[in-house]
Amino acid sequence: MLSMIDTAFKMYSDTSDKKDPDTYSRTLCDYHLLLWSKPLPNGVMFKLTMKQKAPYYLYHSSDLGDFRLASDNIIHTYSRWKRKSMVEIINQIPKNDIDIFFDLASTIGGYVIFPANRIDRKPTINGIRGIDSQIYDRFDLTLECIRRWYNGKESPLSTHLDRYSSFFLLFKDFRGYLEYFLLDDLVDTDSGNVRFWLPFSDFGKTSPLPANVDEYKIYMKNVLKFTKSRNLRITEWAKLNFDQRIN
Repeated sequence: MLSMIDTAFKMYSDTSDKKDPDTYSRTLCDYHLLLWSKPLPNGVMFKLTMKQKAPYYLYHSSDLGDFRLASDNIIHTYSRWKRKSMVEIINQIPKNDIDIFFDLASTIGGYVIFPANRIDRKPTINGIRGIDSQIYDRFDLTLECIRRWYNGKESPLSTHLDRYSSFFLLFKDFRGYLEYFLLDDLVDTDSGNVRFWLPFSDFGKTSPLPANVDEYKIYMKNVLKFTKSRNLRITEWAKLNFDQRIN
């Protein structure tokens, strides 16, 4: 029996007027609901419900706490950035390659959910990781911050992750977070270290953005590999779990 998740579906396909799929794609929110409404690492069900009209969000309310969760696109081509250095790089990449990259980034493998409620008028995780100059929307770098948070170490996102500690503690530890959101392919199994999409020494020592065309090609190759692997992981997980539910 086929899974209920089509990993080839591009989330902008059901989003009108060029609106953000994170907020306006019904299919994307449906997929998030199917994938992430499931038992937590401690075995307790994390049941999600969905706001039925756009803008779409997911909710959970129980003894675990009250959570409002929103989609976040974690794969970025930077092809729509206006920064001069990125425009110059993108202009040297064949348009067909960029289109293929963008289309894959728009599949479910390119999305995750984060808490959407603002606390003390501070940015959400989705918001801050897009504007922090040490992250600039790189999810591999975001995941490194999350890894350090679980290990009690500092990162550019430490204070922001602290504000949402009730969410991250649901998953017990970094391994629990990875496995819950099917992000295993972005971490080395043996060492537990993040597989960075560009060479990385530490925050503040290397720019998160590709510096030239060669670096962009490396970035694109690694991101494509991860997204394809995660889509496959999602497909296999969905087949197993949806078949069990139906049968």
